[in-house]
Amino acid sequence: MTTFNLPDLGEGLPEAEIVSWHVAEGDSVKTDDLLVSVETAKAVVEVPSPYTGVVEKLYARAGDIVATGAPLVDFSISATAAAKPEVVATEDAATVVGNVPTGGEVLQETAVAGSSRRQKQGRIKATPSVRTQAKRLGIDLADIVPTGKNGQITGGDLESFVAKDKVQARSRSSRPKAIVGRSDQLRGPRRVMAQSMSNFRDEVALCTLFDDADIHEWINKRSMTARFLRAIVAGCVAEPGLNGFYDADTMTHETESRVDIALAVDTEDGLIVPVIRNVEAMSIGDIRAAVEDLKQATRKRTVAPQDMINYTFTLSNFGMMAGRYATPLMVPPTVGILGTGKLQHDVVAVMGGIEVHRRIPLSLSFDHRCITGGEAARFLAAVIQDLELPE
Repeated sequence: MTTFNLPDLGEGLPEAEIVSWHVAEGDSVKTDDLLVSVETAKAVVEVPSPYTGVVEKLYARAGDIVATGAPLVDFSISATAAAKPEVVATEDAATVVGNVPTGGEVLQETAVAGSSRRQKQGRIKATPSVRTQAKRLGIDLADIVPTGKNGQITGGDLESFVAKDKVQARSRSSRPKAIVGRSDQLRGPRRVMAQSMSNFRDEVALCTLFDDADIHEWINKRSMTARFLRAIVAGCVAEPGLNGFYDADTMTHETESRVDIALAVDTEDGLIVPVIRNVEAMSIGDIRAAVEDLKQATRKRTVAPQDMINYTFTLSNFGMMAGRYATPLMVPPTVGILGTGKLQHDVVAVMGGIEVHRRIPLSLSFDHRCITGGEAARFLAAVIQDLELPE
């Protein structure tokens, strides 16, 4: 009997949630056959079987949360298979986000914001192309009635489900909405958010500066996010200390030359934080294109997990919805986050009178353990100076 333990599917993540099993006890499997889908911080990962043999025991059900390193599956492996191991993995192959050791390939995981699920019985049968399309559409295959051979879900089944769902959505939108109370255990992105904010509360000495940038002279009044990103780069040039990390254990403050900015994006299923990398090397046109690509990937929920880690600074554009100022929270070990509030039309004093100008409220939070108030103020001043340029 051989036990397969849940590997580390992200950067030291302590646990993962079972989304669905692709095998059942008693099934015969081969190396690289899909074994189980699990959800980590912000990604659903399809874990392949590391062995050829018979599934003797499943240690968890769909919806269970399993600790990294805990038993997942027991396999009965034939003597032939045991004599010729099919798993080839380096020591740390399973610790890199997006990589799971298999017999001959590395499967690329895709980020999917978490969602509530109902437990289903039995094995879901579908081709990889159908599974991929369902994942892109955010559809749980367990909700689809299969019509294919031997209970297999076909592409036609998926199309029919999508069409039916659209009809039901139009019907629901025509009815008055009622407030329904419920109690849900935090899962997926919301669970990770709770853990991150607990770490923030315990570790960070938070301080926030507030000010406004006058954008009355802007020539191109669209592309706000691109201008925010460029302004952050200007702030990092003026005060590099806010672009980096702080290690509380060693009391080490590390600054970075790269400017990788995470965009805190609110979704129905929780906060996801995709990253635009090397913004310091981009023109404003390049930044606009990168922002548009990121928006499309976020809408389709196809942001790769490696594009949500190792950022050096964060932008929270909460003003797209409401709010003038806030105290945005950075996630350790980063030390700075800029919040941009809702566009305002303010009365401002000018030479000889008053005028109404368009202004953007700004909230800069920083970790006061390693960043001084003067450094934060100079950073924010550089951001404002860049934002107030005509283009």
